[in-house]
Amino acid sequence: YPAGSRLAEVAVAQSLGVSRTPVRIAFRTLAQEGLLESAGKRGFVVRSFSNADVLCAVEVRGVLEGLAARRMAEQGLSEANRAALQDCIDEGEATLAKGHLVATDIERWSQLNVRFHGTIVNGGESRVIADAIARNDHLPFASADSIAMQADALPLEFQKLRLAQMQHRLVFEALRRGESARVEMLMREHANIGVRYGELFGPH
Repeated sequence: YPAGSRLAEVAVAQSLGVSRTPVRIAFRTLAQEGLLESAGKRGFVVRSFSNADVLCAVEVRGVLEGLAARRMAEQGLSEANRAALQDCIDEGEATLAKGHLVATDIERWSQLNVRFHGTIVNGGESRVIADAIARNDHLPFASADSIAMQADALPLEFQKLRLAQMQHRLVFEALRRGESARVEMLMREHANIGVRYGELFGPH
């Protein structure tokens, strides 16, 4: 449904061939996730998102991931988290070692990137930060795995991933050394760099 569409339980239930109960539950969930807005007794409206909304959501993720990284550095990097992050770094190096990308590298990078961010976000003693990030991730392009890569422009994507890999390495080294303030800044910059790729690497 496009942004601005007004949704009513009966009409949506009929179009999907289901009862109103699962539609009502879905509407409530989507509203909690920020994708629908209440229109009072007239149902819900599909929320629209501006460029400013997208940029703000990415910035929110950067702040939260930075907080998670800072707390991980303050608590000390556990052996399990150290090994998991090192594995991501090693796989990233192996993916880029040949000096170019092939189509299968896109999915490979996506998976290791999710593991890298997930280890930091979920590696602390509390789920509060992870829960906040999960709510923010419902917004368009906000999550760490919202990587838009063009299969027909792999040389350009290679440049992006080289930069991302370097940032992963810097974050990992800061965590190993317990540099809490530095790693918080690095994670915030890492989240925000994605919206600046156009400035860095051209109009693609």
